[in-house]
Amino acid sequence: MNAKSPWRRAAVIVAALALLGAAGMVGMVGNRAADAEARAAAAKQRAAQEAVAGAAVAGRAADVHAGHGVQLSAEQKKAIEAQRAAPVRGSEFRANCFSSHRGGNDPIVKPGQTGASHMHEFFGNRSTDANSTLTSLGAATTNCDPNTDLSAYWVPTLYKYGAPVAPESVIVYYQGITNPLTAKPYPPGLKVVVGNALATNPDQNPSARWSCRGYSFSGRDFQNCPPGSKLETYLDFPTCWDGHSLDSADHRSHMAFSPGIGWGCPSTHPVAVPRVEFLITYPVNGTGLSLGGTRNGVNVTDAPGYTFHGDFFNAWKQPELQRRVTTCINGGYICGTDGYPIQQ
Repeated sequence: MNAKSPWRRAAVIVAALALLGAAGMVGMVGNRAADAEARAAAAKQRAAQEAVAGAAVAGRAADVHAGHGVQLSAEQKKAIEAQRAAPVRGSEFRANCFSSHRGGNDPIVKPGQTGASHMHEFFGNRSTDANSTLTSLGAATTNCDPNTDLSAYWVPTLYKYGAPVAPESVIVYYQGITNPLTAKPYPPGLKVVVGNALATNPDQNPSARWSCRGYSFSGRDFQNCPPGSKLETYLDFPTCWDGHSLDSADHRSHMAFSPGIGWGCPSTHPVAVPRVEFLITYPVNGTGLSLGGTRNGVNVTDAPGYTFHGDFFNAWKQPELQRRVTTCINGGYICGTDGYPIQQ
């Protein structure tokens, strides 16, 4: 066949077009691969940026609850204040405790971080430290009466002119003020925090309450107690539990205050429990008072009285706690430290 025949020219054209097409396909595939790689890199970059942003948010949240900080709604403030109107005497049992030891530890807010917290005064369980667990508390001893209450309780250390002051006495009341007929015992290992260590004014911490023994006046900041009197503080814990969580990220959300006396518990926290109330007496009066606290991430010893807060880590021997709730709270009796009625 002649090289210049139409058939030969057509074949050459077809071959040339095929080569061009193949080259184009390779280019397209290469472009697509490059695009996919670019998209993957961009996605990784976005993910990294989101991770950094998320870590920053988490870090800020951690900083807030690391100092027992909390922002209360108007409804929450009302609920806390309403609970304070409950009768002091009702269906209740109690534990009489003393200061056990002092340390910069907090097994709820800063578990495993020995010395990382501001100074706390511990009462009840003698072993409480940054590494405390329900198991370790259960294997230790207590300075409370009854000795079946192995719970850990703590509050910021009180200072007078810079010197730490141990409580003279601590009474831990367990009171039936919310649905007392059906209230349940706290579950083993429950952890609760109340108060606001990061409050910058008294309005931000309705849980703080200071008074003087023998006098009727009280306030959210320290009271200048007259000579012969002693400084006292009360701290009330919430009475409604969500029914399944032993703790929460902010150490508060699994618990709630009842909206008021006689209201019962909200649907989000349907299980009524006794109100834990600390009554702490200090052998001091007058001025020069401050608390252990945290300011701008630094632990201090000059925090004001309106930053008062407290922690409760339940480690009761559960059968004894159940008996007291059944006999005293559900039964409507005031009981002594032995868990038996002394007054109806």
